[in-house]
Amino acid sequence: MAAANYTLKVNRDLLDPNFESYRLSLDPIPTYTVDLDAAVEELQLKDAQYTLEHMRAFGMYNYLHLDPWYQDSVLFVDRLGRVLSLTATLDTALGKPREVFSIGSESDRSENRLCASLSLTSATWAVLSDGTGRLDLIRTGKRGDAHMKWEVLFSENLGEPFTVLHSAAHVQAGVHAVELLLLRVQKEAQESEGSGYSVTLEWVTVGGAAGTGTEKKFEVRKRRVLRGKSVPDYAAVEPCGRGLMVASEKPFVFTQVDGRPVEQPPPAEVEPTDPLYFWQQTAEDVTVCVRLPEGVAKEDVSFRLTADTVSVGVRGVPPLLEGQLYASVDPDASAWVIRNHKSLEVTLQKRREGPMWPELVLGNRRGEFVMSDQQGALLHDRLTHLTSEEQNGNPDRDKPACNSQELEDCDGFPEDSFSLTYFDGESLRPTQVVNLGGHQYLFTVQVDPSSMPCLCLRHDVDALVWQPRPDRAADMWEHIATFNALGYVQASKRDKKFSTCAPDFSYAALGECLRRAFIYRQPAPVDTVLFNRKQGRQVGQVAKQQVASLDADTPVLGFRASNERLFILTSSRLFVLKVNNN
Repeated sequence: MAAANYTLKVNRDLLDPNFESYRLSLDPIPTYTVDLDAAVEELQLKDAQYTLEHMRAFGMYNYLHLDPWYQDSVLFVDRLGRVLSLTATLDTALGKPREVFSIGSESDRSENRLCASLSLTSATWAVLSDGTGRLDLIRTGKRGDAHMKWEVLFSENLGEPFTVLHSAAHVQAGVHAVELLLLRVQKEAQESEGSGYSVTLEWVTVGGAAGTGTEKKFEVRKRRVLRGKSVPDYAAVEPCGRGLMVASEKPFVFTQVDGRPVEQPPPAEVEPTDPLYFWQQTAEDVTVCVRLPEGVAKEDVSFRLTADTVSVGVRGVPPLLEGQLYASVDPDASAWVIRNHKSLEVTLQKRREGPMWPELVLGNRRGEFVMSDQQGALLHDRLTHLTSEEQNGNPDRDKPACNSQELEDCDGFPEDSFSLTYFDGESLRPTQVVNLGGHQYLFTVQVDPSSMPCLCLRHDVDALVWQPRPDRAADMWEHIATFNALGYVQASKRDKKFSTCAPDFSYAALGECLRRAFIYRQPAPVDTVLFNRKQGRQVGQVAKQQVASLDADTPVLGFRASNERLFILTSSRLFVLKVNNN
């Protein structure tokens, strides 16, 4: 696993420390039902597909696809091999889903097939897999036009069955190209430990031949294989095809390029190095001591400080300490001085008193935090009640010792190996790595069709939405939205199967395996005067929670949200819930 070298920067302006809870609303949610002519094609896992990774990859597959280019339009594949599309414009007059393409009936395909998978590449292109290993690149035309017919531009068998995770189209030097991410769970003949299966991600580039003719042929230009031990929670290709991002519990590495093995670099031997700086902090300020070469005069020091960044060094050489501070400081109240011609002592005045910083500069591991004697004594006093020479130091003998197996789901966190990684497409090496060991993955949502999909992670009790920005090396993941307390709330739903949110972040939704859907709205102003009885203050905003119970007795197979509607798919019905009236 590559060492973490990046830290997610939370936008504190998007956090609400005063959020109390969701209030259950009994307001009815208009629900409309569309009966399907044929059942949805659902994959039934076979005896050989017994591992947790098979369940995560195929048993929890979302069979419903929301078209991000055409509002309130969804697609799915039925058992007859038909790709069906439904666009909701007038809820009270929903028609039958219309057939836009056919991949053949269920009986025409092999026994080892997987579920058919679809990825909407652009406003006019799509990628389709029939579940047997065949890949189709399709020109759909403007999918909002009911008279447009889908046309296959490229079709080829790529080997073992796979599902399409993500696709992106781009044009370079007048040549069209489509980047694809394919997922497989394969048997490992030489694997003696674990389940005997491994997970592979194949990054395929399909390109068109340059020319001025009316007909352009497409072909597979490049195939790159990554191998890992867990199904990724998030995997997406950069829109221009320069790299990809993967969030997974176990690390992935490139193993093949066009059938040739990739030489793995030898494990780097990390030599112990002395810290470049030491730092202490109080509730009001931070003190940093940076080592300087001997004989450095005041005139040789290069020092720059803003409210959010710092740079310390000696003229003519790279900075000794540089980067974004964990939190804002007051530059006018900060100062520096040279001590004994050997070190530079910097005093930073915190803009907000109270919160303690877990690190000085985001992602910088070359320093060492030094705790003062007073802080150490205070910490010791706070933790004394948790330590004892006996197994159960609790004086109340009726209370048993803590059993970690009795912890609730909301108290658990992913393994330390859970990471978010950006791979460079040229070197095939991870360049940015974020350790997500303390952040649970919640869901993926497409907010902007021209950008990479967003991922939602749990931070403490909240759910934070992150937008990848691969063109910003120093700020690759941007915090763009927050759902208050959703991280804690979703952990209490033991039957939860799907979760998502509206692209405008007006609400988040959780779907159970059967029947029920939970909707959590963002705080909104109230028309009446409300007071908090405990604190005696007026409440200006209320966050509502609503529950919808579906008239269905079969498992939920698909779950997607638009700004106005929530679409829920079962094997025989499609439910449309009118959540917002925009």
